[in-house]
Order: sequence, then structure tokens, then C-alpha cells
Amino acid sequence: MASITDVAKHAGVSVTTVSKVINNYTDVSEKTRKKVNESIRLLRYEPNVVARGLVKKRSWTIGILLHNIMTNPFVSEMMSGMQKALASSGYDLLHLSADFNDPDYSVIRHCSSRNVDGMVVFGIGRDNRIPMDLVKAELPTMFVDTDLIGRRAGYITADNRNGILMVMEHLHELGHRKIAFVSGYLGYVAGRTRFEGYQQGLRQFQLPYYSNYVEISNFDMAGGYNAMQNLLKLPDRPTAVVCTSDVMALGVMNAVADAGLTVPGDVSVVGFDNTAFASIVKPGLTTVSQNIFSIGERVINQLIELVENPDYSPPVLVEPVELIIRESTSAPR
Repeated sequence: MASITDVAKHAGVSVTTVSKVINNYTDVSEKTRKKVNESIRLLRYEPNVVARGLVKKRSWTIGILLHNIMTNPFVSEMMSGMQKALASSGYDLLHLSADFNDPDYSVIRHCSSRNVDGMVVFGIGRDNRIPMDLVKAELPTMFVDTDLIGRRAGYITADNRNGILMVMEHLHELGHRKIAFVSGYLGYVAGRTRFEGYQQGLRQFQLPYYSNYVEISNFDMAGGYNAMQNLLKLPDRPTAVVCTSDVMALGVMNAVADAGLTVPGDVSVVGFDNTAFASIVKPGLTTVSQNIFSIGERVINQLIELVENPDYSPPVLVEPVELIIRESTSAPR
């Protein structure tokens, strides 16, 4: 990894000048600033966030990174909880916009340039380098549904596995034996652990596992719709579908309706999250409820502890869940 000295040599300036550019000092010419920033980019230099914190005052700003999910109702409810926690804390929230597919993008440089005190990250899987970059940089960070921990990083997630086990028990008690699973990307801890709950439920109730009953798509309505279209093409289609989000479940229900079938008459459908629309759609959506507002509050409160107390142990938090039974599930015909 390149050092600040390497950058200085590459740019033909002093280490002090590089430090001034990184810390946004105004007594550096625009020409020199561009030259230094170009060297930083070419050498992929990552400023030491901890060291910068020793010389810079706290900004009272929390950054948040979201990956293409601002329209997700889960995010809306989570943000409401975050705003409540922030209102009494003195901190502001800054949404960092980024092209996650840009190979030159550096989350550490981004955080440094905005001088954020800590980060909340949601919707970015472990296979992306951004979460690990934050862990390695030791910038106080709380992940939502990404199970990464570090010296200054923790995470929060729901009791996903047990939530899906409740669903499997409910469907089994209704008489379902052909149960499909529709999920978004399994690289997220939510997708992976809910899939583990599905597999465990099949074993627990001695039901066979059919690979063509598992559809992995996008965590959105279109993803659920497309997944259900594939399931409806099967010669022995499932009588029940477990979805890993309410949004996907709504897409599944639309696909069922467009095929001239009914929920729950032909197919029972279950979601996960208990977002606001779950009780409004017709039929009402049976779903696993997690307190999304509480997740938002807790993630901010824990992050502030990490920011303000260097000795605070990064938390691993699991939000309890419960099954909410509505009209979208019934006994199979």
C-alpha cells in the first residue's frame, strides 16, 4: 500500500503539501492540488483516517452509504428511526453518493474529503471492497445486514433464520408441502441467513429440497415478479412462496394475479419486514415483522458510541422478529 511519502515523491512535492491537500487546506494552489490528487488516485493511496482524527476536530457529521435502494420502504422506515436518534444527538446525516462500479472510487478518500465522524452502510455486500476498506481504515462504522466486524466496526441485523423458520412452521401447519423460496442476493447476510432458515425448515419438517423451487433475483418488486413467473412455468408448481422481503412478495402477488390465479387460493405468499404497505395490500400480506424504526435508532446510537468512545467494543446486534399472519396464506387446495 502506498504511503504519504510515496505520494509526495510521485507528485514532486513535500509530505506537508500532500497533508494539506488531504486535509483541504486553502493555502495550496489549484495546480498543485490537482497534481497531488492525481498522484493519490494513481497510487491508490488511502489516508489514515485514525491519524487524521487526531489533528482534526469532530465534524458532528455521520455519513451513510446506500446502494440503489432509496425507494425501498425498508430504507424509509430505517431512516425515520435514524433521524429520531440524530435529532437529540447533535449530529447531522450526510448521504454520500458514489459509483460503486468505479474501480477508482475510494470510500476512504470520500469519507476523508467530507470529514465524516462515522459511517452507516446498508445494501452493500461483503463481496464489495467498500465494507472491508472501512473496517481496515478503522473509521467508526455500523453495517446494516452486512455481517462484518472490526476494531471500530459492528453491525445490526434481524433474527432472520428464526423468522423464516416461523414461516415454514406456519405453512407446514396449513398443509403446504411444496414451498418455494424467492430471495435477493445471498451475499447479504439477510438473504443468506433467511435461505438457511428455509433449508432448516425443510429438514425440520422432512420436506424435500428442490433446486428449481429456489429463485434468486433482485431485492425489488420486479425481482419478485420475474421469479414468480419462472415458478409458475414449472410442471409441478409450488403451493406456497416464501419471500425475503415484502417488496419481492408484492411482485410475486402481481405475477400470480397476471397469470389468472389468486392469492391465497392458488398460491400462498409470505413476505419479510412488515413494511407499511403489508397491511394495506389486498389480500393483506402475511409477513415476518422486524422493528425497522428501532434498527435505525439503534444503529445511530451505537455508531455515536463508537465515535465518542475509542474503547467501546463494536456491537453485534440482532433485532427480534415475529410472524404476522394475514390473508395471503391459507391451506392449499
